[in-house]
Amino acid sequence: MNQTPGIDTSSRVTRATTSAALTWKDGLWLAAIVAIGINLRPLLTSISPLMATIRAATGLSFSGASLLTSLPVVAMGFGAFGAGLLTRVVGETRGVALGLLAIAAACGARLAASSGMAMLLTALVAGIGVAGIQALLPGVMKQRFHARVPLAMGLFSASIMGGGGLGASLSPYVAKAFDSWHAGLAMWAVPAALACACWLALQRAASSSHDTAHAGVHAPHAQHVAIWRKRRAWALGVHFGLVNGGYTTLVAWLPAYYQQRGASVAHSGSLLAAMTVFQAASALLLPLAAASFRDRRPWLVAGLSAQFIGIVGLLASPDAAPLAWVAIAGAGLGGTFSLTLVTSLDHADDHRIAGRLVAFVQGVGFIIAAISPVVAGRLRDLTGSFTTAWIMLAVCIAAMIALTFAFSPRSYAHWLGVR
Repeated sequence: MNQTPGIDTSSRVTRATTSAALTWKDGLWLAAIVAIGINLRPLLTSISPLMATIRAATGLSFSGASLLTSLPVVAMGFGAFGAGLLTRVVGETRGVALGLLAIAAACGARLAASSGMAMLLTALVAGIGVAGIQALLPGVMKQRFHARVPLAMGLFSASIMGGGGLGASLSPYVAKAFDSWHAGLAMWAVPAALACACWLALQRAASSSHDTAHAGVHAPHAQHVAIWRKRRAWALGVHFGLVNGGYTTLVAWLPAYYQQRGASVAHSGSLLAAMTVFQAASALLLPLAAASFRDRRPWLVAGLSAQFIGIVGLLASPDAAPLAWVAIAGAGLGGTFSLTLVTSLDHADDHRIAGRLVAFVQGVGFIIAAISPVVAGRLRDLTGSFTTAWIMLAVCIAAMIALTFAFSPRSYAHWLGVR
């Protein structure tokens, strides 16, 4: 059987199960990846617990305020499509650094933002920064940790979710301490700037020891793969998008949902923080559990099923065990987020093609995910409750469970040859 260039199914399992010990250099790279990942979600999750205060100060409606969460996700989607151009122009190293600088600048600008338009602008700039990082870093991880992609992606995803939890839990307290919601949002400029400094220092050290890849150099066959013409790429993108529609919707509206039911700002924010704790744990543990299995589908279904149970619990009995529902939903969200990206990387042995596929998947996926909180906000405006929004999420999750069965490992060797 002829294989498509860039695919090496015979070696994938061997590499995936390699047990070579990690070096201290690997540890530094993984630490840098974690430091970067922590900065990719506070710009979203810090908004939600302070939503009522922000709406009162800026005059935004529920639908308009939902854009503070959805607009960065839209930017993540469209920005991911420019990953190839960004790599060719500035390379992966500078691209990631520029993304961190954009996040730092946007969060810092929130210290003085007083209008809805200014807040939306900062959301857009930060989203573009996140898009560049999320599109470029997986390819770097595929190349540097070829035998340990589930570990690297699990740590990256866990740090993303953990950062989201920090955003939800710390921002309300900082806002209260400084008597300013601006301070609660702007504080996240500091870790972004520190992560950028650490990343550039690591890259300089790696360059001086010739221990880094030549960013932007593509093999001939990698340049001519039209990812957008492949049905599998679109299927993975839709899967990633609808799964993460649950994340964006809960980040935007879970605190508002429980505040509507009488919870305080601090308590509702703590529920979102608890959800992200379980997201972070599952984002690391589920890929590690699936690492020795070539077929990721049973693990994806397990994660989606947990997400489904959590959403149904929020819908059917929200006050009986709110912590349990958000924990179950969070575990499902975190695990499927990272494992869907691992599954996408599995589709190509060449890190360039794998990176382009993951960038495309995130581009399609984040655009879809951005629609979800807007729809949920609109449904809340029309109906006065979030019941219809939770039903929408449950239906989408059920559909994605069905789609998961199409991702058979036997199809990895053929998808590039199929339009």
